[in-house]
Amino acid sequence: MASHAGRAVATEAALAAGAAARRAARAGITSRLTAGWHEAGGPATLREHLQRYGPLPQPGRNRALIDAVTAAGLTGRGGAGFPTGIKMRAVASRRGPAVVVANGMESEPASEKDKALLARAPHLVLDGAVLAASAVGADSVHVCLPRGRRRLAEAVEDAVAERERAGLDPVAIAVRALPHWYVSSEESALVHWLNGGEAKPTAVPPRPYEKGVGQRPTLVDNVETLAHVALIGRYGPAWFRRAGLPDAPGTMLVTVAGAVRAPGVYEIEAGTRVGDILAMSGMAVDAGPVLVGGYFGTWHHAEEVAGVPMAPGPLRAIGASPGTGALFPLPADCCGLAETARVLAWLAGQGAGQCGPCVFGLPAIADDFAQLAAGRPKGPVLDRLDRRLGQVGGRGACRHPDGAVRLARSALSAFAADVRSHLSRRACLAAWRGQPRQGVLPVPRPAGDGEWL
Repeated sequence: MASHAGRAVATEAALAAGAAARRAARAGITSRLTAGWHEAGGPATLREHLQRYGPLPQPGRNRALIDAVTAAGLTGRGGAGFPTGIKMRAVASRRGPAVVVANGMESEPASEKDKALLARAPHLVLDGAVLAASAVGADSVHVCLPRGRRRLAEAVEDAVAERERAGLDPVAIAVRALPHWYVSSEESALVHWLNGGEAKPTAVPPRPYEKGVGQRPTLVDNVETLAHVALIGRYGPAWFRRAGLPDAPGTMLVTVAGAVRAPGVYEIEAGTRVGDILAMSGMAVDAGPVLVGGYFGTWHHAEEVAGVPMAPGPLRAIGASPGTGALFPLPADCCGLAETARVLAWLAGQGAGQCGPCVFGLPAIADDFAQLAAGRPKGPVLDRLDRRLGQVGGRGACRHPDGAVRLARSALSAFAADVRSHLSRRACLAAWRGQPRQGVLPVPRPAGDGEWL
C-alpha cells in the first residue's frame, strides 16, 4: 500500500509556503512523523534523520521527559489509547533496572501505519525508545517485529547498526522477530515470548510494569507512540499540543483503504473529522458503510461518522473508537455481511486457544455469520447469534473475543437491511448491483506451521 503524507509541516513558516500547504493545514493534514517521506522514498539514514529533526536530546534518568510527555497529553497509538506519561511513571517508580519494548507487531490487517513508519523513519522510533529507556531507568530496548517482514527488520537492524557505529545510544537495542498472530501484539504476549514462552497473552496481574521481561519492570509502547516521544523530547509539550484537540492533542497516523482513490497512510491532526479524512483520500460517492478502527472496530454508515472527529471521546459517543487508526469504506459492490464473515472466520482461527470463548465461542459465531452471509441460515440464526455474542463478550482470557463480538454486533446493525434480505433468502443490495465482489478486506494467511515460539 502506498504511503501518502500531507505536505504541510507543523510550523507557521511552512504553513505560509503556498496555497497547497494552507489547504492541507485546514484539512487537518500535517507532517511531523512523516516529514520527508516522499523525498526519501526509503528509510532515512542517520544523517538524513538528524538533518530533518536535529540532534537527540541528551538522555538521562530524570522526571523531565516523563513530565513533558504527561503535559503533552500523549496517549498510546497502538489501539488502547492509554496515557503514555502514566505508563512511563509507573515503570520509573519500580526498583531495579527496567526494560523498554517497542511494539511494531501491527497484527491488525487493516493497518499499515507502523510498517510505513518503521520503513521510512526507523531512527525516530529508536530515538523515542532510547529517550524513554533513559527516563524510566532501562538498560535495554527490544524492538518487536513480526516474522515474515524480513525487509522491515533489515531496515531497523541497519538503523541500529548506524547508531552503534556513531556511539549514539547509552542502552542496548535488539531487534526481535516474533510469530505473527493477531493476539501476539498484546503486551503480555510480547513479554511472555521475550521470556522464552509462547507469543500468547498471559493472565494479569502482574502487569509488565510490575514484572515484565526478565521479571523486571517493563515499558511496552507502540512504535508510533515512541516516535511521538522523540518529538516531545526535542520540541516540548506546548509544541506537541499545537496540533489536535485539547483532549486529544498531537497528530496520528491513519490507514485508509477500501472504496477510495488514494489508499495509504496519512498523518493527520488528532480530531480531524472522519469525513475530511475520507474526502482527501477520494472516497467513492456510492461507498457503503465504513469500518472504523480495524477488525476490533465497528461498522458505521458514512453519514453517521462524517462529522465526527477522529478522537476517542467523540467516537465513543457513537460507539466507535480510533483503534489502530484504520478507516475502510466498503465498495458498493461488496456484501458487508460476507466481508465480516470472512474476518470473523479469520479471527476465530487467531485465538490463543486458552479459554472457552476462543476455542468454542468464536468458531460458533463465525459459523452462524457464514450461514447468514450465504443466505442459507439453519434455524433461528439471529437468536443463536444474539445468545452467543452475549455469552462470549467479556468472558475471554484476553480481549480477543471482545473485539470479535464488537465487530459482529456492529455489522448486524450497519447492514440491517442486508440481514433481512439474507434471512429471507433474497438478494441483498450488493447483489442487485451485479455479481458481488468478494475478498476486499485483507485477511492474511495463517501463521506458518501454527508456531507460537
